[in-house]
Amino acid sequence: MLLLIVSNTAMGQTNRFILEGNKLYDQQKYKEAEADYSKALAKDPNNTSGLFNLGNSLYQQKRYDSSRKIMSETAKLASSKTGKAAANYNIGNTYMSQQKWEDAINSYKQTLRNNPQDVDAKYNLSYAEEMMKKQQQQNKDKKQDKQNKDQQKQDQKDKQNQDKKDQDKKDKQDQQKQDQNQDKKDDQNKEDQQPQSQPSKLTQQQADQLLNALQQEEKKLQDKMKKEKGVPVKLQKDW
Repeated sequence: MLLLIVSNTAMGQTNRFILEGNKLYDQQKYKEAEADYSKALAKDPNNTSGLFNLGNSLYQQKRYDSSRKIMSETAKLASSKTGKAAANYNIGNTYMSQQKWEDAINSYKQTLRNNPQDVDAKYNLSYAEEMMKKQQQQNKDKKQDKQNKDQQKQDQKDKQNQDKKDQDKKDKQDQQKQDQNQDKKDDQNKEDQQPQSQPSKLTQQQADQLLNALQQEEKKLQDKMKKEKGVPVKLQKDW
């Protein structure tokens, strides 16, 4: 009888904390409600109502990972399919809030396995599937866009490399041409530096002497020609 009284007292305290938590929850005082639910669970750790409500209060505080952990425990401890369905539905909602569409889909499917008539679960399942398709298409587009940008960068890099090769080739040809022109200039300079035969230049005195010599030679030649000139012979009369 003593054990029964103690048990009833503990159950009463657990239920009192849960009720107080529910009042605070309805007032949107989720942090305070969490505290009362935690007190209830300290008295009865396996109380599915306390666990479920605690998970909801955490969800309203956007503490999705903590809420999901509590809801997972609730789903394990729930004795009815309806309770398991409700817990999995809330797990799906935590994934939806984090845009983890595939995990949300699996949770809603689990909900419908336990409660095929759950209209909200059907709607959320369809929504999550649509969002996952959209996300997959976006990821595909991003991947394609990245590949296009990478290809553009590679094409630009290839063009720069080819331009550099062409410029290097042109520079080399220009250098060769410049070297050839320089070689021609060097050869010309060498030729210009070779000693050239210069016509002899006579001084005025030498020129006068040469002229006099020529005049003397010409005079001698004229004198000689006079001496050798034929003299007419007078003929004797034959009568």
